[in-house]
Amino acid sequence: MGLLLRAWRERRDYSLRELGERSGVSYVTIAKIEAGTMSPTVMTLDKLAAALDIRVRDLFPSTPRRPRRKKEPR
Repeated sequence: MGLLLRAWRERRDYSLRELGERSGVSYVTIAKIEAGTMSPTVMTLDKLAAALDIRVRDLFPSTPRRPRRKKEPR
């Protein structure tokens, strides 16, 4: 999934436990999400983003969209 959760947590200087307390999400769950061994629910992402004072979409890497190729007439 490639979440940027750890980067945001470290940017805010929060430990796993502190982010857990601020978000209401278990620090064990946060550690698993950061390690890529657990996929978070939308509700969990919302709680984490609120605790970090960011938008949910900020937890995902931004990738430039490829322009659509025009279909060639047949």
